[in-house]
Amino acid sequence: MILSSVEAATAAANPEPERVDRIRAAAYRIRHHALNMGEVQGQGYVGQALGAADMLAAVYADQLTYRAEDPHWEGRDRFLLSTGHYAIGHYAALAEAGIVPVAELETYGSDDSRLPMSGMSTYTPGMEISGGSLGHGLTVAVGMALGLRLQSSGSRVINFLSDGELDEGSTWEAAMGAHHHQLGNLIAMVDINALQADGATDTVLRTEPVTEKWESFGWYTQRVDGNDVGALLAAFDNIAAVAAPFGRPSVILCDTKVGRGVPLLETREKAHFMRIEEHEWQICREQLTAGYEGTAAR
Repeated sequence: MILSSVEAATAAANPEPERVDRIRAAAYRIRHHALNMGEVQGQGYVGQALGAADMLAAVYADQLTYRAEDPHWEGRDRFLLSTGHYAIGHYAALAEAGIVPVAELETYGSDDSRLPMSGMSTYTPGMEISGGSLGHGLTVAVGMALGLRLQSSGSRVINFLSDGELDEGSTWEAAMGAHHHQLGNLIAMVDINALQADGATDTVLRTEPVTEKWESFGWYTQRVDGNDVGALLAAFDNIAAVAAPFGRPSVILCDTKVGRGVPLLETREKAHFMRIEEHEWQICREQLTAGYEGTAAR
């Protein structure tokens, strides 16, 4: 039986506290790595990395099947980052997963680094596709998921995309194709941070109501707080129980906040591409640690 989005919200049991704590700790480390990388250049898409850290932690520390020592292992699940400018967050997650050495994060954005500011699959181990031209990730993910099924592979494809990519017709063509081909091995995660390069998403191109749109395209759709680890884990549990076994592609719509975990950055007016003063980086780290320790103590 396929549950509606509303029914799914109460379908899964609450994830075990130990599991939630483990993913929260991973998200904290991802945020910490992202701040350290941002300091190398003094600027960048740090806000998006902080906002998406819980999503990335849920994927890499709980969901993906992979071998850190062999990023090209055929049995791996595929994680596709459509939003190439989120690479700083992805590198942090790859370091958390042991695929990229933590020490290498210090080379972020530097000449001859394997970690360019926009994701490049030819440079970085664990980076499945090159991003940057938005709207192509889901099309690649659909083809990849279909190919894996034709090979009788049990691997899944998880595509991370942004709410800005919902402006692109290619995204919706891919969504339609995924439903047609009954790709139960495909999961999309949409970061809805309500911000694009040209301004607020609803002023650039209003795409709401997105839940109803995805449902009308035949996807098993859930909308959650993307900064709530427990909600993210429950969403994945729902997919495994009531969508994937029935050949239905799934999407998790994740409402997030740019700069999450660092109050100094959460309130920045110009938050899409941040320039952070030299003395502010340590303040950011201290705020991040204080917030995480305060949450862990509750």
